Amino acid sequence: MTTPESDHYDADLHTDRPHPARVYDYLLGGKDNFAADRAAAEAGLKVNPNAATAPKENRAFLMRTVRFLVDAGLRRFIDIGAGLPTSPNVHEIAQGLAPTAEVAYVDNDPIVLVHARALLTSSPEGRTSYVDADLADVDRILGSADIRRMLEGGEPVALLLYAVLHFFPDDKDPYGIVKRLVDALPAGSYLVISHITDVYDKPAWAKFQAVFRAQGIETQLRSQPEVERFFDGLTFEHPGVVPILSWRPDTPSEFTDAQVALYGGVARKP
Repeated sequence: MTTPESDHYDADLHTDRPHPARVYDYLLGGKDNFAADRAAAEAGLKVNPNAATAPKENRAFLMRTVRFLVDAGLRRFIDIGAGLPTSPNVHEIAQGLAPTAEVAYVDNDPIVLVHARALLTSSPEGRTSYVDADLADVDRILGSADIRRMLEGGEPVALLLYAVLHFFPDDKDPYGIVKRLVDALPAGSYLVISHITDVYDKPAWAKFQAVFRAQGIETQLRSQPEVERFFDGLTFEHPGVVPILSWRPDTPSEFTDAQVALYGGVARKP
């Protein structure tokens, strides 16, 4: 079963300026992007070629962590900053292992909503839904019917924040946003985060940030301790917050931690 949160959304796709979801789609080799997105991505790659590696390995981290969560008994997932549908999606992975799994996708790009309606089709036993909201709009997210139903059920829920928090500088209070979302989760729920870091090559990533800032996209890349802070009060699953290539790898990677430049972690709410 697939349900949109609402039939009302901004019809203006803002194709004249880049959007992180569409830039990410381009870096993954997708086709759901526009000239402004491609130009921003190519400009970023020119100053930091490793920016193309991070999305691919982030997708692999997503697959490993969702499989881990299903094995841990999770059947409800909230994926915020979901981006454009790129197979395998969270629900494809989760429902492939547990057909009754439910996934709520959250994003603020109208084109993501259009594609989600067409492509995010659930298994007959499970459920997918889409919430048109920005990560910063916690009230809208928690107030949506599908997510409210998930949270009020009392079962553990997985909150997935893949490659989204680095678009929230400290002045947007990302730590407060994550805390409010985690506080709303039932006991036994999980938080999953992946986050770009500049610790391996600060000059290259500074140039990348400057390119995106010029396009109107603010970013803040964080260190390992800064990413760990998002998990305050939670219990880490082994091995904690680490370069994502080291988070329970199932196959060797052809890349190095410096090429991927992402930290990731999974933690449980007591």
